[in-house]
Amino acid sequence: MMKEEVTRHLIRELIPFWEHLRDEENGGFYGYVGYDLCVDQKAVKGCILNSRILWFFSNAYLLLKDESLLDYARHAYEFLKNKCLDKTHGGLYWSLTYDGNVEEGIKHTYNQAFAIYALSSYYDASKDEEALAEARKLFFLVEEKCTDEYGYLEAFDEAFHAIDNEKLSENGVMAEKTMNTLLHVLEAYTELYRVTKEEQVGACIRKMLDTFCLYVYNEEKGRQEVFFDKTWNTLIDLYSYGHDIEAAWLIDRGCEVLQDPVYTERMSPITKKITKNIYDRAYVDSSVLNESEGGVKDTTRVWWVQAEAVVGFLNGYEKSPDQQQYREAAEDIWNFIRTCLVDKRKGSEWYWALDQDRKPLKKPIVEPWKCPYHNGRMCFEVIRRLQDAS
Repeated sequence: MMKEEVTRHLIRELIPFWEHLRDEENGGFYGYVGYDLCVDQKAVKGCILNSRILWFFSNAYLLLKDESLLDYARHAYEFLKNKCLDKTHGGLYWSLTYDGNVEEGIKHTYNQAFAIYALSSYYDASKDEEALAEARKLFFLVEEKCTDEYGYLEAFDEAFHAIDNEKLSENGVMAEKTMNTLLHVLEAYTELYRVTKEEQVGACIRKMLDTFCLYVYNEEKGRQEVFFDKTWNTLIDLYSYGHDIEAAWLIDRGCEVLQDPVYTERMSPITKKITKNIYDRAYVDSSVLNESEGGVKDTTRVWWVQAEAVVGFLNGYEKSPDQQQYREAAEDIWNFIRTCLVDKRKGSEWYWALDQDRKPLKKPIVEPWKCPYHNGRMCFEVIRRLQDAS
């Protein structure tokens, strides 16, 4: 039942919504839909948003084999290649104007990671060698420009001089390194390694898994720390429930693709513990809380947190089939999403978030961070995992 419902939602609602935002005049996709469902055709186009749309349509094609979906992916790819990439200094800009000029030229490691992720998937879908070459070029750029002896640096100006990490810092701190960026570099390199099997990429994955073990995962608290200084000292008492459940399955996916038994054995107890702790600490009222700072829980139900929780709990159940409660939690959260978080208004998608009374926050339906990546990926993962299980 869950697989059939999710498949219908993907085909009848998510895909048509994002197809509708294709910008035929200026390329790419429109970058903003307000809570009132009005499309702003002259809004800023975030390069992360475009990469995530490219990833979404590439994977939709890989799953459904509908040639029209590959055409939408190609449309996003052309915009990325021709407009988002800096032809002088390399790397992706942060954002563009609606007609493809540079709006904000800073470079961020997080942004480069999503382009690598998307280009690798697009290569898998299209077999376009140029796309793979761009992904590899960005990989080498990140390794050259965005690292120090301790790991991945994050924020740079156009010419890759380090600047303050305002884009990925929150909760009143200015972090030099973040769990969030590290996680998505891991995710991107996992996809690149999946399609290339290049050992240089695999070595970087191993190094990141070491960093998660040594610095990011707090064994005493059974969680990941979130914001760090240069040498991985944590800056704040923050528990990001969504990132933890997302990391649990993305780390498992990294180990599955890497096929290194040493790292699988090392990481599996950590991801199992994280999954259990999210179930015990944050799974409340058929959904997952947002975060907890200094022990104070934020009860907002954010769209991407719920999507990642569905996948994370399904992953936990697959790893430990005796833990039936994880399968039940995934189905329960999907029912919450279906009944409360999906906006039933015609021409909409998911709400950004709900308050604790399940009332939607009046935030945009689409903007540079609100994208088809989390909820689309939830659909792909549910369909694939439950198909394999049947």
